[in-house]
Amino acid sequence: MGDSLFLELVIGSIGFSLFLYGRKAERYPQMGAGLLLMVYPYFVSTALQMFSVGAAIIVGLCVMLWMGW
Repeated sequence: MGDSLFLELVIGSIGFSLFLYGRKAERYPQMGAGLLLMVYPYFVSTALQMFSVGAAIIVGLCVMLWMGW
C-alpha cells in the first residue's frame, strides 16, 4: 500500500509538471499526457499496473512528438 501511494504521488507530480509545461507552451500532446498521468492512478490498483500504464503514456507522447505533433 505504501509503495503504490508513493508511486501515485510521483506519477501525479510528473503529470502536473508536464501539464503546466504544455499549457504554458500551448503544446496539446504534453497537456493531454499530463492530464492522463494525473488521473489514471485513481483507476489502477497495483504498482505494476501503474508503472505499465504510465510508461505507455510516456511512450505514446514520445511517438506523437517524433511524428511531429
